[in-house]
Amino acid sequence: MNISSFTIEEIKDPTGILTGKRYEYFLDIDVDEEDELYSDQGIRLRVLYYKGTEDEKILNYYFQENNTDKIFDFALDEEEEIVVTKFCKEHLDEDNE
Repeated sequence: MNISSFTIEEIKDPTGILTGKRYEYFLDIDVDEEDELYSDQGIRLRVLYYKGTEDEKILNYYFQENNTDKIFDFALDEEEEIVVTKFCKEHLDEDNE
C-alpha cells in the first residue's frame, strides 16, 4: 500500500467524557488499475485513530472514492493494517501544522 498524501485532524470531545485523543486521517492511496478497489476518481482511506496513555490503535476505517465519497466495503489485510497503524502513529504530531 502506497500512501501518496494525507490529512489529519484531532477530533475534539466537547463533553470531556472520552479518555484519550481521537484523530481522523484521510489517506490518499495509490491503487493499481488491476485491483478491484481501483477507481478513476482515486481512493482514500478514512481512519479513526485513538491515542490513550497506554495504547494507540485504529478504531475504525473505510475506503472512500475521492470526489463522490462513495464507500467501498473492503477490509485491510493484516499487513496493510500494520502499515496504516505505523503511519498514523508516526504522523500524530502533524495535526497542528
